[in-house]
Amino acid sequence: MDLAIIIAVVVVALVFDYTNGFHDAANAIATSVSTRALTPRVALGMAAVMNFVGAFLGQKVAHTVSDVIDPGDGTHALVIVMCGLLGAIAWNMITWYFGLPSSSSHALIGGLVGSGLAASVYVSWDTVIDKVVIPMVLSPVVAFSLGFALMLAIMWIFRKANPHKAQRGFRVAQTVSAAAMALGHGLQDAQKTMGVIFLALLAGEYVNPGDDLPLWVIFSAAMAISLGTWSGGWRIMRTLGRRIIHLDPARGFASEAVAASVLYTTAYVWQAPISTTHTITTAVMGVGATKRVSAVRWGVAKSIVVAWVLTFPAAGLVAAASYGVLHLFLP
Repeated sequence: MDLAIIIAVVVVALVFDYTNGFHDAANAIATSVSTRALTPRVALGMAAVMNFVGAFLGQKVAHTVSDVIDPGDGTHALVIVMCGLLGAIAWNMITWYFGLPSSSSHALIGGLVGSGLAASVYVSWDTVIDKVVIPMVLSPVVAFSLGFALMLAIMWIFRKANPHKAQRGFRVAQTVSAAAMALGHGLQDAQKTMGVIFLALLAGEYVNPGDDLPLWVIFSAAMAISLGTWSGGWRIMRTLGRRIIHLDPARGFASEAVAASVLYTTAYVWQAPISTTHTITTAVMGVGATKRVSAVRWGVAKSIVVAWVLTFPAAGLVAAASYGVLHLFLP
């Protein structure tokens, strides 16, 4: 029975990873597509490949995710992990349907915490606060500020350049910045699914806490997020690429470069599973504000912020409700 449930948890985790890919595909490529630096299919193909490569570049974020709760072992523990995933998937689908770029990362953490609280198991609040909540607040502020500052620097450096030539150059540079962003997305988001699968393997006593991630876990998570990215997330792409602000190539490059830098720093330095969605969205707002404050469509930004605030508790509530049902059948 435990083996069957572990297989089911792994399958559901990979489904979440797939939804993460198509939900967050816009993170890496929306700005490049909206500025016509890349065609949608080329951009999606590049993002899928870079997502796959990025998944192999680290394991620290995965171990942070696996430390969020301690569900114990056996069937009950696996049910808890399963319900956390169901909460995250449900919120991903709701926000995708409405075209809101919410955080798959925080949906996953919220789902795990919600199912953990419902099951009365240990929740590592130190990990949640230090690695999730504080970075959740700081990373958008940093991305907005750095986006604003970098765009000001670009405007000053290229103030005497021919505008058409400069924009052509930035359109080419966006190919590099979009690839860097996609690589950072794979580095961050694929690891979160790896962490959940590792948690399930711990519950089934197939691995020990200090073990490295099995290669098949890394490969399957990388493949799932890449396939999800290839399938695209057109609803969210329109929101991120056009509805927040109409981007030009220079601003597209600046926002992607800043977002990628924040993703790498948090993954390698703080091992924090931050939201790629929050990071790129606030970077876009930051570079857009250099044009004029009114250039950013703050009404759209407000609806996105509301989705951010709701993500953690909403995913947690769905996970807790799922646990309330499933544990009746799988005690």
